[in-house]
Amino acid sequence: MNKSIKIYIAILVFVFAMILIASSGQRKPIDWRPTYSVNDKIPYGLYIFDKEINNILKNQKIERVSAVTPYEFLDSKYVPDTVVGKYKIKGTFFSIAENNEIDDQSIKELFYFVSHGNSVFLSMKNFPQTLMDSLKIELNTDFQAVENSTVWLANKKLDNKKYRFKDDSGVENYFAKIDTASTTVLGYQGNEKQKHVNFIKVPYANGYFYLHMQPVAFTNYNLLKADHYQYAEKVLSYVPKGDIYWYTKGQNNESISDSPLRYILSQPALKWAWYLFIIGILIFILFNVKRKQRIVPILKPLPNLTVDFTKTIGNLYYQEGDHGNIIDKKIIYFLERMRNEYLLDTTKLDEDFIKKLQHKSGKNEDDIRDLVFLINEHRKSYHGSLEEDLIRINNAIEKVLH
Repeated sequence: MNKSIKIYIAILVFVFAMILIASSGQRKPIDWRPTYSVNDKIPYGLYIFDKEINNILKNQKIERVSAVTPYEFLDSKYVPDTVVGKYKIKGTFFSIAENNEIDDQSIKELFYFVSHGNSVFLSMKNFPQTLMDSLKIELNTDFQAVENSTVWLANKKLDNKKYRFKDDSGVENYFAKIDTASTTVLGYQGNEKQKHVNFIKVPYANGYFYLHMQPVAFTNYNLLKADHYQYAEKVLSYVPKGDIYWYTKGQNNESISDSPLRYILSQPALKWAWYLFIIGILIFILFNVKRKQRIVPILKPLPNLTVDFTKTIGNLYYQEGDHGNIIDKKIIYFLERMRNEYLLDTTKLDEDFIKKLQHKSGKNEDDIRDLVFLINEHRKSYHGSLEEDLIRINNAIEKVLH
């Protein structure tokens, strides 16, 4: 196995071990976000309520509306008529959320739905301004650290208990103004010295609006605490008998992620595996940031057979003692190179030839002059020792050529 691969594996194992050690002694933190989602098992989710709603609202059909807005849902159920028109459904539109997420167009449709003899039950900490203006109600907010809120119902015969619900929002909302001539108070919150209205029933045309301001009563945390589920049951006992259309879309800005990794990141084990994979890739890139290249093999140049042949012939002439012939061939070889490389006329080796060769080759002028002198002397057939002439001419040629 490659040594660098072993290093990567060792680093990944070390990082994974550190993650396990760091996370083994830690408890998973509690998520206190008020999502009011039917899929969340966290304290302020509605998972338990979703499972028990059929037991609370017995013998009532529950239809969950999650894919469209209230307007789109109700409008699809409306049948136009030449006189007044009517809905194909009848019952109560139902919604529990931290804050209002119903658009104005849907609020108008809810009013129309109620006017046809139906009901709307909303449990949230604030309501659309359009709704409050039409029903002549106003809200008030006390910004204070409220962790536990005491609530009770107005009808002592129905329930005379008081319940304390945990609420980490830090604010207390209640109805500050209502139309007392038509509105029925169904519940309060506060203490013995000061109480505020938090649950009302408001008539509109042929139906009713039920507005409740303690949605925490329906969350997982409070439904499992002591006898608090009884308060939720008593509040929902005011909901008229009939079909329930429970709006569960977009509560508290809740939305399903479109990311392909949403399931992986939602599972702790898969999430850490994904993070470990990313860390491993980064480590690999870090160690391989320098470009690696294969070793380039050394290729021996092909032998110059012409040179070897020339050396062989030269040695042959030299061994035979034919120095004059060798000198002639060296001169021929030299002049041939001058013609090919520098395009010089070698017919006459004079001062003009010397100047041109020096300019084109950049060689020392004295060396060129000495070589030209030796060649001309040899051509005049003035020979001393041919062996000595061969050495002198060969050395002069080497100086000019190299």
